[in-house]
Amino acid sequence: MKLSIAHGDLAAAVADTARALPARPPAPVLAALKLAAADGTLTVSGFDYEVSGEATAKADVTEPGTVLVSGRLLADITRVLKPKQPIRLTLDGARVNITSGATRYTLHTLPLGEYPALPATEEPTGSVLGADLAEAVAQVATAAGRDDTLPVLTGIQLELTGGKLTLAATDRYRFAVRTVDWAAIDTSVEEATALLPAKSLTDTVKMLAGADRIHITLPGQAGVLGLADPARSTTARTIDGQLPQYGKLWPTLDSINATVIVDSAELAAAIKRVALVAEGNKPLQLTLQDGALSLHAGTSDDAQAVDTLDAEYDSGAHDFTIAFNPTFLLDGITALAAPKTVLWMTERTKPAVLTGADAAAKLGELEFGGDALQYLLMPIRLSA
Repeated sequence: MKLSIAHGDLAAAVADTARALPARPPAPVLAALKLAAADGTLTVSGFDYEVSGEATAKADVTEPGTVLVSGRLLADITRVLKPKQPIRLTLDGARVNITSGATRYTLHTLPLGEYPALPATEEPTGSVLGADLAEAVAQVATAAGRDDTLPVLTGIQLELTGGKLTLAATDRYRFAVRTVDWAAIDTSVEEATALLPAKSLTDTVKMLAGADRIHITLPGQAGVLGLADPARSTTARTIDGQLPQYGKLWPTLDSINATVIVDSAELAAAIKRVALVAEGNKPLQLTLQDGALSLHAGTSDDAQAVDTLDAEYDSGAHDFTIAFNPTFLLDGITALAAPKTVLWMTERTKPAVLTGADAAAKLGELEFGGDALQYLLMPIRLSA
């Protein structure tokens, strides 16, 4: 193999596919990236049996060939080489020479015969806007569980229905749901559900975040989801099972007894201040009273904190009080990434829903539901 390639093209391809490399590879070859040069193109691939990544870049290929080299080391090298210098790769026996200007590295290759074949996917099922999918995955992943002993709750569920793709995640204490527009390619597939590890899906979507549209191949019998743009492709193996049905948890509009709209940055800052005395899983209490939103944490036997914010609210009862885990509440506000946060509440013991609103939003103009992120949060029961 012998080729020359622009530094930026190689660095981007290596950085993207290196996302598929495992932190603790079960076999040495799975810590490697495969470089295949042919017909004016360099293809870089990574695979760990759960996630695969493949990127292509234009290259001046003098001699075609395929090699396997340390992925982390190659990524480190491409990061530090001078950006405007072209990079030359030359295979010399069992070693690869990487040259850029006056800098030269020599890397040992690994046995190609031991490297597994990347999963094959069928033709795309449909496509979504790249920016929409990247934002939706990042928002929904906030609610995914971290306990590996409950693998179903560590996933993000993709559900195709009614011409929309809905993403959902939960850790039992909160549920995040976001819907994006779906452009069907295979019109025979009208409904489908797949559960992907949240971390894997987050990493794979980052690889394609700059794409105008991302083509999605929903899992077939092989249980592999495929995502691709013209220069990048990635796969992720699904998790067996499905998330709990969340429809019954969601309040209906006619069951809402209190609605509050507040500046997101001010609310987040107030939560951080008051939460300083809410150690462990101690609740942060929110009270709607006298035209303001009050936040309270702590007990009379320990440290206490109180903060008050201007807020616009509509409450069936004059006073409305509810309590949440402050970390989970702050996570929801951060995931919404909206100028204003809206809290839709029914009763102090039943789940509340957080949605975002623009800076000019007023209570009478708000709509409950829709495609934007909805973050359902279980309250903490307060002692009488």
